[in-house]
Amino acid sequence: MKKSLLSLALGGLTIGITEFVMMGILPDIATNLNISIPVAGHLISAYALGVVIGAPLLVIITRNYPPKKTLLILASMITVFNTLSIIAPNYGFLFAVRLLSGLPHGAFFGVGAVVASRLADKGKEAQAISVMFAGLTIANLLGVPLGTYIGHHFSWRYTFIIIAIVGTLTVCSLYFWMPNIEAKAREGMKTQLLFFKKAEAWLVILITAIGAGGLFCWISYIAPLLTEISGFDAGDVPYIMMLAGLGMVLGNFIGGKLADRYSAEKTIIVLLSVMAIDLMLVFFFSSNPYVSLALVFSTGCIAFAVAAPIQTLMIQTAVGAEMIASAAIQAAFNTGNALGAFLGGLPLIAGFSYASPNLVGITMSILGVLFTVVFLQRKRRVLKLQRI
Repeated sequence: MKKSLLSLALGGLTIGITEFVMMGILPDIATNLNISIPVAGHLISAYALGVVIGAPLLVIITRNYPPKKTLLILASMITVFNTLSIIAPNYGFLFAVRLLSGLPHGAFFGVGAVVASRLADKGKEAQAISVMFAGLTIANLLGVPLGTYIGHHFSWRYTFIIIAIVGTLTVCSLYFWMPNIEAKAREGMKTQLLFFKKAEAWLVILITAIGAGGLFCWISYIAPLLTEISGFDAGDVPYIMMLAGLGMVLGNFIGGKLADRYSAEKTIIVLLSVMAIDLMLVFFFSSNPYVSLALVFSTGCIAFAVAAPIQTLMIQTAVGAEMIASAAIQAAFNTGNALGAFLGGLPLIAGFSYASPNLVGITMSILGVLFTVVFLQRKRRVLKLQRI
């Protein structure tokens, strides 16, 4: 394993804890700052908004910097803003730094994915990208449960101390382990943005926001699904989420290997099809606690297996605009997060069971398959014309 890729994985670990631990420590923050849980929930939205704003903006600002310098700036921003969360005196201050903490998220993964593909051995680009995303999956397996435990039993501020420490390690590892990669020939910003005039660009974004968004229909309501449908105690949920995290770790590497062995688009078609089947099993069989545990693992595995292939597909499609396009994918993932939570909640508002959001997830996954098929057909048509 190349140390340079490990430094990207550390960045993924920092970002993963930053993004997902908030769900676990939300009640503690609400109590400490004397606000309601729904108001505290806006801190999650603030971070997601920061990701959507920062992903393209920071890539544009740093477009002429060498990749190592860009990654160091982004990792430093993540560390500094999370450090400020430790001393937040009130809700307004914490809301602001959560928004700022989200800004470098998409840009780091966007630039990091391009760098990982350039550092990879030939034919192993998707696997290299999956190493970076491994940090995100390990965050869900170990970092988030640990941060939640510390937030519950000590103070939520201590959780952010841990994030600041991991962030500092990321900055140091990037400084010492990341090679000085030469920036590619500079393309004008106008030239790079022209990429988004192509139908292929928006097809990949739709695959991400709609297709991969099916995951968030499941994970957004997994706690009440486990307690109300599967019959687990509320205290069991954090440990079951570790099982989901283990599936994410395994699935992440499987997705990278499949994309390198076959092709990114074919891998996405297969994985989103399997996701639709898996979510159907979740809907019908989650009432059995043993089957439910197996499905928690399999759904986490399948859902994260699609991350590296989608990122790879965008990089392969956006020749000359790889970094801004790759960052746009991170904004699309967070859009999928919002869409999955919102659309998945509609059946619940209508009075259906906590298994019903998975029906919405099935629909979103199937739409993702259809978008990928359209993308593949357009690609084959272009290749055919080129031969003529």
